[in-house]
Amino acid sequence: MKKYIIVIGNFGSGKTELALNLAFNAAKDQKVTLVDLDIINPYFRSSERKKELDAAGIRLFSPSFVSMGVEVPSLPAEIYSVFSNDSDVVIFDVGGDAAGAIALGQYKRFLKDIENVETLYVINSRRPFSCELDFNIDMIGKVTEAGRVGVNAVVNNTNLSQETTVRELIDGYDMVRRVCEATGLTVKYTTGCEPVISEFKKYAEENGLDPRYVGEVYPIERYMHRDWARFTESGL
Repeated sequence: MKKYIIVIGNFGSGKTELALNLAFNAAKDQKVTLVDLDIINPYFRSSERKKELDAAGIRLFSPSFVSMGVEVPSLPAEIYSVFSNDSDVVIFDVGGDAAGAIALGQYKRFLKDIENVETLYVINSRRPFSCELDFNIDMIGKVTEAGRVGVNAVVNNTNLSQETTVRELIDGYDMVRRVCEATGLTVKYTTGCEPVISEFKKYAEENGLDPRYVGEVYPIERYMHRDWARFTESGL
């Protein structure tokens, strides 16, 4: 059955990183379409990895004029084809707040009749405001209303980029646990780069962390880092 995955979260949560990892992993044996619905934030979009996505056979839809130095909140009409094309998996990378989620809301009439839809809310509790329980709960409510979809699960992607240690994921565990207790949601993934994610898995097993708030331990690659070659090509 065709699967739709919606990845949403506050600025700096790592939602785009997760969306890319889900897409690349699924593309190993399935047909994948990635929809970049981030028409709000001009930086760190999944569209920036078009070359890599093309090489992996992943079809990309993105806002008009993206990566051209022009920021016009315009989405191509061909995005509607994702509801009828032959992809096995369709992933939506949605703008990082309630305003960004509005772009998703226009597709409710298609999504409401699809059974296999999963919406993931990504939390990085090392980001400003996301370290506060009330903020996360409020943001989940706002993006749910604006995006016109219900959130199914949360993702612990707590990190400090290259400075990440296992302490970040442990603190993130505590935050997503509290969010789930307050909302009734579950944890889908705890994500992170190696070797930190393996260190966290070992810590969770040895210290009896509740599997309900760990979810699947999901190693990810960092695709959105700013290497020198890409800086000279595209800037910050």
